[in-house]
Amino acid sequence: MSIYKQWKDIIENQTEDTFEDFWKEYSETETRIYKKILTNPTKPLSGTFKELIDRFEADPVLFMGFLDGIQTSLVEPFSIEKIDEDSPLTILVNPETLYLNMLIAEADYLHTLPQWEDVLSDVKRAAITKAYKKTKIIVNKNKTGRNDPCPCGSGKKHKHCCGKN
Repeated sequence: MSIYKQWKDIIENQTEDTFEDFWKEYSETETRIYKKILTNPTKPLSGTFKELIDRFEADPVLFMGFLDGIQTSLVEPFSIEKIDEDSPLTILVNPETLYLNMLIAEADYLHTLPQWEDVLSDVKRAAITKAYKKTKIIVNKNKTGRNDPCPCGSGKKHKHCCGKN
């Protein structure tokens, strides 16, 4: 069974009893890896899958989960479905995309890491956060204003027709 398939099986088979321990181990592994990446984000991390899990002292399946999660933040994503221990990997992130993806994932334990201070300025992080929050604002563009013509076609203002309470 591929390592990717093992990762998918672990995720799909979590129960309330196992999730807390799983999440603790996964988030600790992920944090350790991101701290290393963020110390020099412009330098690619390269090596075989086995070399990288040894370097990060990571469980192979949890490291596969990390790779699964970071794909959309990589400068050059790679196919993770066929990775085995001897597969060569190069991990190079786009810091702005990575920060945004951490916000989207609501991974406070990652986007608040102190290493970000040396990667993206406070102003840049604030701008990314602001842009992210704007995407969460829902605007009803189809709302009829009080003084707009009533959508029923009566010719009256909405406030004097269907909008009258």
